[in-house]
Amino acid sequence: MSENHWIDIGKVTGVFGLRGWVKVYSYTAPRESILDYGSWFLCFQNEYIRYDVEDGERQGKGVVAKLATVDKRENAAKLVGIRIVINHDQLQPLARGEYYWFDLVGLAVITVANKMLGNVDYLVETGGNDVLVVKGERERLIPFVQGRYIKKVDLEGGRIIVDWDPEF
Repeated sequence: MSENHWIDIGKVTGVFGLRGWVKVYSYTAPRESILDYGSWFLCFQNEYIRYDVEDGERQGKGVVAKLATVDKRENAAKLVGIRIVINHDQLQPLARGEYYWFDLVGLAVITVANKMLGNVDYLVETGGNDVLVVKGERERLIPFVQGRYIKKVDLEGGRIIVDWDPEF
């Protein structure tokens, strides 16, 4: 399977207890949502090995999980530092007008007057709304407010049309 189909959702950061549980740093929000995927793929030097998630819970600021076939602390220790990924097909479908952030990263950002501003480098959550960080001849921060600033998201065409002053 192509690398483009894999989505990083966390990494194994340590061991927890004696029975093979692992500590996980989750990239999901909320953090414990990482447990909602019935199986994870752990990336060992570009080889993806499937592990079923048997159990798990939020533990302080992190998450702990019990993976099938990992029954000893020594086996869990071998997983420390390994990326946790899922296949794109494991994601829940979104409602119309909703997007996963990773789908927006890399898209060209063009004004309604057809001026290229750059490409989405990453997004930032601000509490009020998400913000596109667009890098071109300079960096721009554009609020991801559909209708007001975001006029069209064209995933197939690889672009976002915005109502944004290029001088701002």
